[in-house]
Amino acid sequence: MKAIVKASAGPGLVVREVPKPGCGPADVLIKVHHAGVCGTDLHIAEWDAWAQGRIKPPLVLGHEFAGEIVEVGSAVKAEFEPGQLVTAEGHIVCGHCLQCRTGNGHICKRTSIIGVDRAGAFAEFHSMPATNVMRLDGIPTEIGAIMDPMGNAFHTVLSTEVAGAVVLVLGCGPIGCFAVGIARAAGAKAVIAVDVNLKRLSLATTMGATRALHAANDDVDAAVMELSESNGADVVCEMSGAVSALHSAFKLVRNGGRVQLLGIPHGEVPIDFATEIIFKGITIYGVIGRKMYETWNQMQRFLRSGVFDPRPVITHRFPFEQIDDALAAIRSGDAGKVILSIGS
Repeated sequence: MKAIVKASAGPGLVVREVPKPGCGPADVLIKVHHAGVCGTDLHIAEWDAWAQGRIKPPLVLGHEFAGEIVEVGSAVKAEFEPGQLVTAEGHIVCGHCLQCRTGNGHICKRTSIIGVDRAGAFAEFHSMPATNVMRLDGIPTEIGAIMDPMGNAFHTVLSTEVAGAVVLVLGCGPIGCFAVGIARAAGAKAVIAVDVNLKRLSLATTMGATRALHAANDDVDAAVMELSESNGADVVCEMSGAVSALHSAFKLVRNGGRVQLLGIPHGEVPIDFATEIIFKGITIYGVIGRKMYETWNQMQRFLRSGVFDPRPVITHRFPFEQIDDALAAIRSGDAGKVILSIGS
């Protein structure tokens, strides 16, 4: 089968023939229809310091995908059958550590991620443990293919109460734009979106932002105070990892409010714990992946009911073989979510 491969240590990706995966007794073999391209894939393609320390070539990339079941393992129960459209949680966990056994598999210490630690889904076929597979049941595969990053946004927003709240979203990449739409769908009183990229601010507006503000050119502090009756934001979703945004999160959250941290800073960030955190009595929540499988159930309900539509965030679609063009679109800063069409 064809696959997108990190062939060797160094920049670049290739499309090449690789062996088609088998279907083990507890697995489901999926013909991939669509896949999402994200910043992780760009890091691997560019072979930056993170990729050099984590990736072991040769490796098939891709951790966001959806497609059609073509084979079901002999030990898999009747929930799955050939012909069903599905997506999957790309974090494969051990199932028996403390975290897994207490309902916190998303922070399993032995997590293995497809397309990073093991073969991924930028391929014509992909085999997954059936425990990780979710039926789409009416959700199109183009949307199913981006439920992984969408799930990060659901986890960030819905890990606290947002109905009637003033929500501040710092960073409007695809996940930040999803977060804007989710907060509105969950009943937020106001959603303030902040970025420095005009394209992303436009997408945030389309997703329902009450205000979409340029971090350098607009008075973000004044907008937050206006919309929160001078209290500060009830919930801040920090999606960028920028040092300035982190300090803004702590500054603009109300006393007793909550800061949800998804963005990953580069290196250490100096924080005044006394004035930024302790004396304000705030709660900080570190977000990683999706809760397994609470977040997936939330996504399915929002998507199937129609209260949340992620499609405006999808700005680029490319054939499988044009992975370099897909990465260039992300690199340009003018893209929202980028999709690969692999099979049908």
